[in-house]
Amino acid sequence: MTYIILSAGKGVKLQPLTLNHPKSLYKLDDKNTILQRLVRKIRMYDENAEIVVVVGYMYKQIQKELEDDNVKFVHNPFYSVTSSMGSLWFAKDYLQRENVTIINGDIVASDKLMSDIVSQHTDYPYVLLDSAHKDANKYNVQVQGGLVCVMSKNLTEFEGNYASITKLDAVSSRFLLEQLNQMVNEEMYNLFFEDALVQMIFQNNFELYYKDIKDYKWTEVDCVDDLLKARQIQIESEN
Repeated sequence: MTYIILSAGKGVKLQPLTLNHPKSLYKLDDKNTILQRLVRKIRMYDENAEIVVVVGYMYKQIQKELEDDNVKFVHNPFYSVTSSMGSLWFAKDYLQRENVTIINGDIVASDKLMSDIVSQHTDYPYVLLDSAHKDANKYNVQVQGGLVCVMSKNLTEFEGNYASITKLDAVSSRFLLEQLNQMVNEEMYNLFFEDALVQMIFQNNFELYYKDIKDYKWTEVDCVDDLLKARQIQIESEN
């Protein structure tokens, strides 16, 4: 399976911690940064994984950090003026694989989540949401009848926080590629790539499913509290 890890951003919310290095290179312990841990957990549960890391901000540091981890790099030179839409577009060739998992490079997930869901192949497209977390300031997911109906940071009602992990089969990944090309050509590269999924739902009746991971431990590192939670997840995985 192919994993596209989006790790091009500047981590502005964590400044000044991210002024000298990307937040994905924050050390969880003596052996692993956030990004190293993600790559190594993927490899642990999917030994044949094709891992692609999209880099931008201080990309040479990330390349050096992962030089022994058998990953491929895609460089987004316009990371400062694009969002994940632009970053994923630069990795568009990898959306033509049979099974694709798109995941943010600042995700720290428990071994159980990595083994049960993240590393598993899928026959249909779905996103992960956590109904136990309902922070209105996050990117959230509203559902209806087993399907995602909208994803946005501007929802007053929603099922849960989006866990920044999307899994696609061969058909849906190519459909997303077409939508990305259209939106980038229309200069919408400063949006989240998930906004392309929403457009597919609205314009083409695209059926996007979801899985609730409320019983799993995970965090997306956006603030100092998230760093502490990430370290705790790492400690538990080593015990």
